[in-house]
Amino acid sequence: MDTKHAVVLLSGGLDSATILAVAKSEDYLCHCLSFDYGQRNRHELEAAKRLAAGAASHTIMPIHLDHFGGSALTGDGEVPKNTETKGIPVTYVPARNTIFLSYALALAEIRNAEAVFIGVNSVDYSGYPDCRPEFIAAYQKMANLATKRGVEGDTVTIRAPLQNLTKSGIIAWGTSLGVDYSLTLTCYDPVGAEGLACGGCDSCRLRRQGFLEAGVDDPTRYAKK
Repeated sequence: MDTKHAVVLLSGGLDSATILAVAKSEDYLCHCLSFDYGQRNRHELEAAKRLAAGAASHTIMPIHLDHFGGSALTGDGEVPKNTETKGIPVTYVPARNTIFLSYALALAEIRNAEAVFIGVNSVDYSGYPDCRPEFIAAYQKMANLATKRGVEGDTVTIRAPLQNLTKSGIIAWGTSLGVDYSLTLTCYDPVGAEGLACGGCDSCRLRRQGFLEAGVDDPTRYAKK
């Protein structure tokens, strides 16, 4: 049987750890791709390195989206804490998933990968426009038109297996696949040199509630409970 290759977008968070496990469970040889984009959460890159151990390859790509600004995640303003934001929040990074997928698509062509895995979710998420199924479908259409593989009829498939799951459903699935969530970091604004989860940002709130609803012990190291 021919070896199957996949590119996995790996942030170091809960969702990306889960899609890496899903890709491995489907017998893909995984090429992990992370981004040093000027995010305030520098600790997530260390989490990505931990999660990528044993993968076929792991690339950390510097792209400096902080030079554009426009997001609390790259230092423009404060990350909201202990509140539910209505509309598109200040933690949205302009066009981030479009940019990340474009790099992943290029790597997929180089690695002869037939799939790109991305951990977007449109149920328990922060309201980002580039996490919606309409975006993934549109990007798939573009990928079919814009790549050598697509033109030759050997399309790279954009896989978003978590798209319609709740956070608790994601955690339950990942747990069944053996994901060690203690290796992950999802927080938008980690605290101190240890990178403890702040416990108050939207990402921490969704993560904590997900573990609670899944009935799974939360291994997250929070600065504040």
